[in-house]
Amino acid sequence: MGFGSYDESEQKDQSVEADEDEAVNVHEDHDTGDVEFQSDKDTDELVDQLQHMKED
Repeated sequence: MGFGSYDESEQKDQSVEADEDEAVNVHEDHDTGDVEFQSDKDTDELVDQLQHMKED
C-alpha cells in the first residue's frame, strides 16, 4: 500500500453511536462581535497593496 492508499473494506459500515446529550455543540460559544482596526494608509494605498499581493 502506497502513501494515500487505503483498504476499502475498512471504509465500510462506519457507524458511530453517540449520546447527543454529551456531544459538543461547536456553535455554543459562537461570538458574532464586530472587528475594527485603524490604519495610517488611505483606501487607495490599501487597494494598491492588495493588487501587488494578488500579482505575486
